Amino acid sequence: MKKFLTNRLKSSKSLVQVQTLKEILKIGYLLLFKVVFSVCKLSPQKNKLIFVISFEENAFFIYQELLRQKAPFDIVVLCKPTLYKDMKNKFNQATIIPFESRHLLNWLRSIYHLATSRIILIDNYFAFLSTIQFKKNVQCIQLWHAAGAFKKFGLQDQSIVHRRNIALKRFRKVYSKFDKIIIGSESMANIFTEAFDVPQTNFLRTGIPRTDLFYDLQKQEQLRKEFIQKYPAVKGKKVILYAPTFRDTQLANYQIQLDIDNMYKSLKQDFILIIKLHPAVQTKTNYAESYPGFVYDFSSHQGINELLVNVDYLITDYSSIPFEYALLKRPMIFYPYDLTLYQKDRGVIENYQQEVPGPIAYDSDTVISLILNNKFNLDLVCQFSSKWNQYSTGHSSAEFVRYIVSQ
Repeated sequence: MKKFLTNRLKSSKSLVQVQTLKEILKIGYLLLFKVVFSVCKLSPQKNKLIFVISFEENAFFIYQELLRQKAPFDIVVLCKPTLYKDMKNKFNQATIIPFESRHLLNWLRSIYHLATSRIILIDNYFAFLSTIQFKKNVQCIQLWHAAGAFKKFGLQDQSIVHRRNIALKRFRKVYSKFDKIIIGSESMANIFTEAFDVPQTNFLRTGIPRTDLFYDLQKQEQLRKEFIQKYPAVKGKKVILYAPTFRDTQLANYQIQLDIDNMYKSLKQDFILIIKLHPAVQTKTNYAESYPGFVYDFSSHQGINELLVNVDYLITDYSSIPFEYALLKRPMIFYPYDLTLYQKDRGVIENYQQEVPGPIAYDSDTVISLILNNKFNLDLVCQFSSKWNQYSTGHSSAEFVRYIVSQ
């Protein structure tokens, strides 16, 4: 026991040292960012709209609407390097720059555009916001990547208690830079109010742009045809999507917690299973190879919207996918196999078990039984959608673009 406690103490000290070093490096980086930004800010402002994105779908719907309305902006997209290739294809009339890459010229170009743009759209937490001051007429708009939330984030994230005070101050400075936050419902507004410590006056009630797809029946039919053409084995079968939320413990040698072997034996005749993990997750098994014709691994595919159109059953846990998927009024199974631990480490919303619009399963046998018996209450799905997609009625992109054009 003494040896165990000694090792734990050493481990804790090492963790503190690593966190301290990371914090010092981050402070240095942000200071340099501030200096470069301040110099670039001396340049004349231009009528530019700039996306700073980690996810592509909301941004792409807005981009298409900007072109349709012939909005008078030069469009710049700063994206994660992993998104760059896809962005070049989709945002073909915009300037695309890999953001926060190790390429010095791209880094300088990114800061210049941030310092000289009029509209800044971001879809996540970006630490650089804590250290800069935009020009007075700039609007920084948070285009959050989820329409709803089961898991806690921002100032509600329970892991925040382990962060240093300097980090907490930085979080608050970032959130204070959000002039507006796009929301799809008052339920999400209430969560943002606590997660970001922002007033109700900061919300834009235009709805979530990416949800427009779920009102476009013609586009959905086209996507279904393209999916069958690409994966002909799917024709005549029901599609199950397993999309668990990301966990820090999944980064290396992760083993999926569903019993895929049993699912294969029970469901292979009439179903296929699509697995979509976070791209950073490394699994021990090549599931598609081990279960040919049954398992398809879509973990490396960007985006989720176009896939959801082709899905008949969703299996997830604390992911935000159900909030959009509910618009399709299809069955969902919630598989929070680590609910107690996740609640302790990260935190989920109150009454999670009553809030989810589908049956909860804690083992694979229950998941299989639910699918085979097809006993789902879709009225719950509709009620859930009405609550969380209150302002997402098929015109969210158009309404948002009209707003920014009027500013």
